[in-house]
Amino acid sequence: MNPQNILPIRLLALATAAFFGAAMTTANATEPCDDFGECKTLIEINSTDGDIGFHFLMDGDDLLYGALYNPKHRKIFSYLVRRELKEQTLTETFAESAEPLCDLSLVEEEDDEVVTLEEFLGRWSEGTYHFFGISEGWEFSHGETELMFDLPAAPDLECVGCGFDGSVISWEGGDDLGECSEGLQDLIDDEVLPDPEGVAVAAWEVVFEPDVDDGDPLGALVFSIRVPVGQLSVTVPPDYLASLPNDTLAKVEVGAIGVEDNATFTEIFDICVKEVDGCGDD
Repeated sequence: MNPQNILPIRLLALATAAFFGAAMTTANATEPCDDFGECKTLIEINSTDGDIGFHFLMDGDDLLYGALYNPKHRKIFSYLVRRELKEQTLTETFAESAEPLCDLSLVEEEDDEVVTLEEFLGRWSEGTYHFFGISEGWEFSHGETELMFDLPAAPDLECVGCGFDGSVISWEGGDDLGECSEGLQDLIDDEVLPDPEGVAVAAWEVVFEPDVDDGDPLGALVFSIRVPVGQLSVTVPPDYLASLPNDTLAKVEVGAIGVEDNATFTEIFDICVKEVDGCGDD
């Protein structure tokens, strides 16, 4: 490895060790995301498809190196920019893990990975995750955020009057995690996680998206919005709907965004927009 690349890593390792050593004797030494504009870790569940993943975000200034540490102070992610990107530097880094299925009954292909909710939670630890970075001028950054197992219940898009009526998307709060509810009650009884029905929702995220193959330009025509928790419907702008071709197949997603940033989404598919000849599969 180029010595110029090794040096910042060694310096970061020394700074990390020094911080963790101080943190063991000084509680709450650093405010959350103190040196970063934003940082977060979260769990996201698709209750309809039945998959689950880990997401994280850090947003800093002119970063050359970034790293994420778990509550046991073990590094689980890092990057080092080189060449053109080293000259340009990085700011925001957002990543999503793979999202394996959470129930064996959902498997359709031989190579589909299954990680149950219990197994997934066993991979991760609740607690403080630390972000570190090096920016231009050899300035070190640190931020911290909490990962909790407070998973909000999946929104209900199948209640009476819910779904999409041609212009309005409506929903109600749910009481479980949809397809990822296998073993949920045992986890609640064992106090591994709280009952999703009682987890506070901070906002709803609503997405209206043409349901097309990857690479289809129509897939970029997405309407997305976040609304307050007290609002249970969204009107899709008529100008947006008018921009779609006749007989466009679409889907709707509504996500419950928890106070701790964890999110649980519910989807409905096969919505025919501006139907003239009908929305086929081809």
